[in-house]
Amino acid sequence: MERAGTRLETVVAKALHLAPAEESPLLAWPVACGSVVAERTRAIAFFDGILRVEVADKGWRQELMSLAPRYVAALNRYSAVQVRRIEFVVKN
Repeated sequence: MERAGTRLETVVAKALHLAPAEESPLLAWPVACGSVVAERTRAIAFFDGILRVEVADKGWRQELMSLAPRYVAALNRYSAVQVRRIEFVVKN
């Protein structure tokens, strides 16, 4: 099963690298953060190495900020362009 997972990850990474560079981090966000977090957040913008992700409230923002280094590393495995950091913004 692990080999299938590795192959799937390779296919996803290749597909995301074919996306337009400015869209790649936005498309990679749900893959990098996982389905539970993806259902409660939304990548809204990418500019100058910063991915902006919308969250429901301050509690979610605080929780995700502590996980940001892990998400940045995952995004950089999948994205066609380098993500330097993630900025979590509370939905208005």
